[in-house]
Amino acid sequence: GAPRCPAHLLAMALRFSANLSWLFPELPALPARLEAAARAGFEAVEAAWPEGCPAPALHAAAERAGLRVVLLNTPPGDKERGEMGLGAVPGRQDAFRQGLAAAVQYARAVGCPRIHLMAGRVPQGAERAAVAGEMEATFIENLRHAADVLAQEDMVGLVEPINSRITDPRYFLNTPHQAAAILEKVGRPNLRLQLDLFHCQIMDGNLSRNLESYLPLIGHIQIAQVPGRHEPDSPGELNFPYIFKLLESLGYTGYVGCEYAPKGDTIEGLGWLRSYWESKGMKPGGPRKATE
Repeated sequence: GAPRCPAHLLAMALRFSANLSWLFPELPALPARLEAAARAGFEAVEAAWPEGCPAPALHAAAERAGLRVVLLNTPPGDKERGEMGLGAVPGRQDAFRQGLAAAVQYARAVGCPRIHLMAGRVPQGAERAAVAGEMEATFIENLRHAADVLAQEDMVGLVEPINSRITDPRYFLNTPHQAAAILEKVGRPNLRLQLDLFHCQIMDGNLSRNLESYLPLIGHIQIAQVPGRHEPDSPGELNFPYIFKLLESLGYTGYVGCEYAPKGDTIEGLGWLRSYWESKGMKPGGPRKATE
């Protein structure tokens, strides 16, 4: 019969995306970071709101590198006012819609199919519990609007819980459970969960169970070690070789975004990824196929 393929090559290899807002910080401009990601062997990149980089520049760099942009954020809003996204912020619905329109226009220009719809923070001076109901209602209304806009573009909207213990004490959306409940209330198939395992571990732990139960909702995953938010193989409490095997066995086919702060040189810190590719018989930078 046909030659047997080693069992570990049968599982689909995970697809990794370089987060240009975090990786290659030594290079100031996003197009240069994108080119560096391509040289490192990535086939996909993502970024937060691409401040200071016109879409044509990022698009041209992606075309030259033969690489796809797979995720962008909606703009943060007024940073002077301490805003970090507007989706759930009462009274900022018009600004949310304008920001969404700008993000969609940018995503269309670079061929990006996913937009992270940032929820935003509990307003200064307000108690979380006192405003939770109004913020959730605002978020649901804005998410329904976003789903309609994105459906016309064949794009997916993502919501991401951000931990309120270390990273952002006032961020409204902070657990996978809260995000899943909101997505269920919104009830739109083109809105999905963006699960950053760094945030999920800090708020909730229980990663295996969370990945298994929320898998049908997950549209994007991001990774960083806990608590330092550095490379997956840096010292910390997450066992990434186990997590990668779990994601393969669950049949996860989306992207795994590398959203971490490199401890030193970005390329030198990518040994974990080169090892992963080698274990799958894949050559970085070459076609992503298991070698015969």
